[in-house]
Amino acid sequence: MILRVRGILFDMDGVLVSSLGSVERSWKTWAEARGIDPALAIRTAHGRRAIETVRLLRPDLNDAEELKWIEDMEVEDNEGLEILHGVKPILESLPEKYWTVVTSATDRLARARMMYGGIPVPARMITADVVSKGKPDPEPYRRGAELLGLAAKDCVVVEDSASGAKAGHAAGCKVLATLFSHSLESLAAADWIVRSLEEVSVRVVEDQVELQFEPVGREAVAAATTH
Repeated sequence: MILRVRGILFDMDGVLVSSLGSVERSWKTWAEARGIDPALAIRTAHGRRAIETVRLLRPDLNDAEELKWIEDMEVEDNEGLEILHGVKPILESLPEKYWTVVTSATDRLARARMMYGGIPVPARMITADVVSKGKPDPEPYRRGAELLGLAAKDCVVVEDSASGAKAGHAAGCKVLATLFSHSLESLAAADWIVRSLEEVSVRVVEDQVELQFEPVGREAVAAATTH
């Protein structure tokens, strides 16, 4: 598959870096302190803004105070955090004008994780702090395209979560999903699926970004949805 776009909008967690350990430990601590099943909290939090997870699970609490506590735990916990395979060569080949990050993390947390992982931090990105609605709402990815000065249809979203794939599709972007954390079945909103970014090569051609990859066959997706 050869795809040409004018910009790439990367999700962060599960696409650029792996921070599953930090996320799960922090949400487990919060859930146990707040009388919630930790597995439910972790499942609900993935791909969603933390403040929205708090509002869903404990609407009686002060969401800003809970967000600050969770954010502090995640910023301080870098154990096991690592840059994912295939990310470094892609970002090293792309001038910043062609890409940005659209994440459900706060700006403080996103920058901390990317800097710890040794990933170039774009000067401007879309974080939980600057949107009124998080993924799966299309607002984050619409805003990401605007940040690059592009129409959504001229961008490809790179995601690993179901809510993120839905958000990218709803925004009008093309969506390339990786199988880092979600099943084939849950990523049905994506246009293409690859196992990881190691299977994707990127280069700039005539002021466009060309991506080459071998997508997981749609027959595999169809088989996954029937079992």
